[in-house]
Amino acid sequence: MMADTLAQWRSMGPRTDLWVFGYASLVWRPEFQAAEQRIARVHGHHRCLHMWSRVNRGTPERPGLVFALMRGGSCTGMALRLPHDEVEAQMPALWAREMPNPVYDPKWLLCRTDQGPVRALAFTLSARSPNHTGPLSDDRYREIFAHSCGRYGSTLDYARQTLHGLRAHGIEDRTLAHLLRLANDLP
Repeated sequence: MMADTLAQWRSMGPRTDLWVFGYASLVWRPEFQAAEQRIARVHGHHRCLHMWSRVNRGTPERPGLVFALMRGGSCTGMALRLPHDEVEAQMPALWAREMPNPVYDPKWLLCRTDQGPVRALAFTLSARSPNHTGPLSDDRYREIFAHSCGRYGSTLDYARQTLHGLRAHGIEDRTLAHLLRLANDLP
């Protein structure tokens, strides 16, 4: 999948920089030095805490959650630019971070920014994926926030860091703020 994604990027033209759309942890911990960051809005997809995590933010016995970018609605996040001459060297680390298992569907999405539109690589999740949670009740979110923890910490910490990372860029996510209020984590 990475080879296919790189081939698609190469077909965009010589010397084309790679844009990546960050909607959760890529906003607050991209793990690569972006040459440029822009607040960006994607139409046709939304950020949601609807993907099971049985290693990073939970365990097989007590699954946690991570964010997904799913069809419908819109999402404000960050478009991160990786210069053309760094893409080949940086892509394996980005891929290992986002796609350790082929759970996400990499897609090229149009991002609207104040400086103009860019086509960015985004890691999306299909509603048909076995990792998609489907609808969760408020009580289920409370239980997950209270108990689910994995290799990289708790689901609650991940959700909190994402909200604070978004707010640091002036992006408000009312749905996420509501979920964190369920955990008595925010006023």
